[in-house]
Amino acid sequence: MAYINRHLEKRILDLSRSFSAILLTGPRQAGKTTMLRALAEKENDGRRYVTLDDLTTRDMAKNDPALFFQMYPPPVLIDEVQYAPELFTYIKIHIDRNHRPGDFWMTGSQVFRLMRGVQESLAGRVALLHMSPMSQREITGNPCSLFTMDFDHLLAEQEKITPVTTPGMFRRIWKGSMPGLVSGQYPDRDIYYSSYLATYIERDVRDISGNIDAFKFNRFVTAAAARTAQLLNYKALADDADIDLPTAKDWINILETLGIIFLLHPYSNNVLKRTIKTPKVYFYDTGLVCYLTKWSSPEVAENGAMNGALLENFTVSELMKSYQNAGLEPYLYFYRDRDTKEIDVIMERDGRLFPLEIKKTASPDKRLTRVFRVIDKSPLQRGTGAVLCMAEKFSAFDRDNLIVPIWMI
Repeated sequence: MAYINRHLEKRILDLSRSFSAILLTGPRQAGKTTMLRALAEKENDGRRYVTLDDLTTRDMAKNDPALFFQMYPPPVLIDEVQYAPELFTYIKIHIDRNHRPGDFWMTGSQVFRLMRGVQESLAGRVALLHMSPMSQREITGNPCSLFTMDFDHLLAEQEKITPVTTPGMFRRIWKGSMPGLVSGQYPDRDIYYSSYLATYIERDVRDISGNIDAFKFNRFVTAAAARTAQLLNYKALADDADIDLPTAKDWINILETLGIIFLLHPYSNNVLKRTIKTPKVYFYDTGLVCYLTKWSSPEVAENGAMNGALLENFTVSELMKSYQNAGLEPYLYFYRDRDTKEIDVIMERDGRLFPLEIKKTASPDKRLTRVFRVIDKSPLQRGTGAVLCMAEKFSAFDRDNLIVPIWMI
């Protein structure tokens, strides 16, 4: 299969010139190892590759880290490093002694477990990056570009990207963004997702939390998918999966740890006191959502009851990927208050708030932007707002409120 270039490549190589260690986190099958091995081949610096998915190697790494590094001296790429946090102390000693940039490239698919080990041993010595499944720009071969509300930038970007119709957008949403599906390596989408759930997610869940009822966990993931782009309701999820509330909370944490879902938190400050505190739940890969909620084709998904939620999930995940692929922290929120005023996304950048509404329509109404006024009371200045929608081209209601096609993100 032909390798598809990833937007994080440049960031990895730049950071490798100054950091001795780079840790790339993200869900299984998102393409972390494939990208790093392709970069190592390109760099041709003799970097060895070792995976801790191999039980014999893992045992050596855990019980005899000194021997492990005799076998695999840097520069080295260590895959699934979360299985042997014992290595971190040895990596720290090596970095402090040698100060050689790019010595350690590491991947991990269990984020929180990794962070504990990294914060204890490698704080200040490791560059942390997150890789999600592919963005639509990566899939279509468009250049990496951080999504901003700068008018001139958006005007220029429009010229580089081929417009997408609503049916075309739902084909993207339904197919999903896992590299194995995008590249054509796995032609049968349903079998791919079925195997993905059984092989990777269930195995990693057991690894994190011990014994688990696979049937109930699958029901739980399906219940979460059915409520994507909605407020997180632990009780409803627990009822659907026939589990108790503490287990529902644990399982949401696990899905977040494995990079399957992310939570969008509400924007609030001391002035905006009527805002709610509950986060919303989104999946990084809309193909998995469509599979779990049993939409049999892009056309059925486009016309089904979840079409608005699917489009919102896709859009918010693309915004997240835009930041992650630039190696930046995504400061994204939503707004909802007790008067049911709601803004789908608020981007915080350079001390300003940029409100965004997401709509399936191709010709949005300017009245959609009225709700943006609720953040005028915020201590941060309100920046340009936009309706992200299925418009054919980039345009504007006025200088403060733009109309941005979702295919441009």
